[in-house]
Amino acid sequence: MYLTSEKKQEIFEAKGFEKKSSDTGSAESQIALFTFRIAHLTEHLKKHKHDFSTRMGLLKLVGKRRRLLNYLIKKDIERYRAIIAELNIRK
Repeated sequence: MYLTSEKKQEIFEAKGFEKKSSDTGSAESQIALFTFRIAHLTEHLKKHKHDFSTRMGLLKLVGKRRRLLNYLIKKDIERYRAIIAELNIRK
């Protein structure tokens, strides 16, 4: 599989979103993980244009990430701005 537990830990640590070493459930950590998976699926779909099941999975991931970002806007706008700046994504 392309996303091992070591790779996930690397994603969480590289962006500095962990509040403690085992923090993988925070909104920032989940958004960082979804962003990595979205980028991977986007590259896959560039090669395989007719892979419609992967396209559906990609759209679901984008929706999940969007809902988490909306949650952060309501909860804490500064955390939202920090994650947007760090991951170079925008609304």
